[in-house]
Amino acid sequence: MTTFAIGDHVRWNSEAGYVTGVITKKHTKDVEYKGHMRRCTEKEPQYEIKSDKTDHVAMHKPDVLSKIK
Repeated sequence: MTTFAIGDHVRWNSEAGYVTGVITKKHTKDVEYKGHMRRCTEKEPQYEIKSDKTDHVAMHKPDVLSKIK
């Protein structure tokens, strides 16, 4: 599994196609996000990512993210 850090530029596939953004937070403990409980652990973290094109913030598991340069 790839590890990511705050500030990494990443890409993921959304309903609207590929989106790019910058990781702003790493969650390693359960967190409520947009009305839903997201299960996070040290071994299975989730990341908040701010879109490059909009102010939208998404949260994803690392297996759907790819680092870009």
